Amino acid sequence: MSSVKFNIDNTFQVELPSDPERQNSRRQVKNAAFSYVKPKKATAPLLIHASEEVGQLLGLSKEDLHSEEFLQLFVGNSIYEGTDPYAMCYAGHQFGNWAGQLGDGRAINLFEVVNDQKRWAVQLKGAGETPYSRNADGLAVLRSSVREHLCSEAMHALGVPTTRSLSLILSGDMVNRDMLYDGHPALEKGAIVCRVSPSFVRFGNFEIFAAQQDKENLVKLLDHVIHHFYKDITSEGAQKYLDFFSQLCDRTLDMVIHWQRVGFVHGVMNTDNMSALGLTIDYGPYGWLEPYDEDWTPNTTDRQHRRYRYGQQGKIALWNLYQLANALFTVIGEGEPLQEILENYEDKYEPAFNKMMLSKMGIFSMNEEDVKLVDDVREVLQLSETDMTIFFRNLSFVNSKTTFGKFNEIIEPAFYKLEEIKGEILIKWQLWFESYAFRLQKETLSYVERMEKMNSINPKYVLRNYMAQLAIDAADQADYSIIFELYELLKKPYAEQPDHQKWFAKRPEWARHKVGCSMLSCSS
Repeated sequence: MSSVKFNIDNTFQVELPSDPERQNSRRQVKNAAFSYVKPKKATAPLLIHASEEVGQLLGLSKEDLHSEEFLQLFVGNSIYEGTDPYAMCYAGHQFGNWAGQLGDGRAINLFEVVNDQKRWAVQLKGAGETPYSRNADGLAVLRSSVREHLCSEAMHALGVPTTRSLSLILSGDMVNRDMLYDGHPALEKGAIVCRVSPSFVRFGNFEIFAAQQDKENLVKLLDHVIHHFYKDITSEGAQKYLDFFSQLCDRTLDMVIHWQRVGFVHGVMNTDNMSALGLTIDYGPYGWLEPYDEDWTPNTTDRQHRRYRYGQQGKIALWNLYQLANALFTVIGEGEPLQEILENYEDKYEPAFNKMMLSKMGIFSMNEEDVKLVDDVREVLQLSETDMTIFFRNLSFVNSKTTFGKFNEIIEPAFYKLEEIKGEILIKWQLWFESYAFRLQKETLSYVERMEKMNSINPKYVLRNYMAQLAIDAADQADYSIIFELYELLKKPYAEQPDHQKWFAKRPEWARHKVGCSMLSCSS
């Protein structure tokens, strides 16, 4: 008898068409939402870390998480009774270009679980090849898996809509990777992450059916997503799909504003990496702004054009929504209502961004003149390298009576090159500070109330790339202590946590150009 028990309810497989071909060969798949596939057997699996909180979402106990049965199931060595793993078929636009069929190249969906009246899809990343792996092996390495496991849970704790991560397991096998795409591949430790989400459906799942002119299955997919994840939609016909698109636009906007708030840069906002539920999905070459730089991207593949840079994430989300609208046009049949919804996103984005930025500054009663304060702080932050997280966290110590000298003391820890804060740069900082201090006089919250509110918006701790790299380097030597420490730290990113003050610090100089600490490739 099995000790690990799930309440299985596989709606995606039941309600949507499967690929009739069972052979695991690379191929173009037509008129199917998924292909059946079996995970690759891992040679010597070892559990590094499992999340008790995510386990509880699925109905798992602490004992379950450390059982042999759990290990074998979530490394892909055993298949849960009555289930049939599969890889999703989808298409996408990558870096602005139509890429055609993509699909789950290194993700294998195990099953769906219903627990406490909530639905969770469970997926392994790095468990072997699928029909959609193209020229790749479908495996993942330790470094990328550590980054995904830690970041998924860190983002959840930050209040950002996201997929979750249940477990991080070493496969015991070595994987060949060319980390920088420079012709120097090397063997690395293989690992598998178990991802958990209400659904893993992406914009690309709709795009593939539209591209195949398969209206029947596009409608089936839309009905599936709306029925299970947009339960408040009661309209019928074309209006139902317009309501879905409108809500998804709102969810996507909300997600990106959260990214901007915490300084997160996704790095690879292709349409196949955009969730149909407005969740952050696919943690590849992501990063956090350390010096505030709106042109920064963490993705080496994006180095030349910086399409997915921090300052453009809102516009790229809109561009992606346009591609989804093109796919939905197949069903809706008229473009004007779709265009209106997209224009509504465009109208909402800038006010939402400005409101968010003002809240980071402790200004909660917005008026039109305040937009200049936002524009000006974005400008001065980039005059010299200024750490975004430290600047906004320390800004809560400033009030309308703070002198410019005291202000300088408060924000000094955020400057990477203190010697540059002089002359014209210093004058511009002073002008911004004077406008800011004057504006604070109009706020009605007390100093303590305002500080508490700011500190619930501006995190003290984020998963800086150098922190993740330290955890990866140690884990590569079989020392998992930094993974455990960061996991616990990042569960409470807004708390002071004085015992962990060492992590509230600028990126060290040694990490400025170190591989894994500045930019990353898509294999990271």
